[in-house]
Amino acid sequence: MLGWYRTQLARRPFATQCITTAFLFGTGDVMAQQLVEKNGLDKHNYARTGRMIGYGGLVFGPAATQWYKLLQRIKFPSKNATIAARVLTDQTVFASCNLALFLSSMAWLEGADPKQRLNEKYVEALKKNWMVWPPVQTINFGFVPLQHQVLVVNVVSLGWNCYLSYVNSSGGAKDDFDDDKASSLP
Repeated sequence: MLGWYRTQLARRPFATQCITTAFLFGTGDVMAQQLVEKNGLDKHNYARTGRMIGYGGLVFGPAATQWYKLLQRIKFPSKNATIAARVLTDQTVFASCNLALFLSSMAWLEGADPKQRLNEKYVEALKKNWMVWPPVQTINFGFVPLQHQVLVVNVVSLGWNCYLSYVNSSGGAKDDFDDDKASSLP
C-alpha cells in the first residue's frame, strides 16, 4: 500500500495529497460518529461526512500541500532554529486560520451562524490544537521529507479530525467537553 502511495505521489503529488486528505477527513468523521458519539449506522449523518470529505479534499489538502512548500523557505543556520521557526509559523498562522475557516465554513454549510460557532468553539479547539500539533510538527519538520509531511499530518489527523468533527457537530464547548469524553477519543 505504501509503495502504491509513493508511486501516486510521484506521478500526481497534488491530487494524491488532496484525495488522501479527503479520505482521512471523512474517516475522522466516521470515527467521531461511530466510536465517540456511538450513533450507529442507522443514525449516521452522511451529509456531515460529506462535508468533512469536501473540506479535506477541496480546502485543507490543497492548502496544506502549498503551505508545507512555503514553510521550506524558512531557513536558519541552525537546524533546530529552522524547525522551531517552522513550527511557530505553522501554529500561529496556518493552524489558527485553518481552524477558523473550518468552523465557520462548516457552520455556513450546515445553515448555522459562523460567528456564533467561532465564538462558542474556536478558543477551546485552538487550545487543544496547541496541545497536539507542536510536538507532531516538530518531528514532522525535523525528520520527514517534504513529500511525506502532509501524509504524516493526515495520519495523525485521524484522531484530530475525529475531535474536530465532534467539536463542530455538537460537543466540544468548554462545558461539555470534559476529560471523560476526551479520553474516549482515539
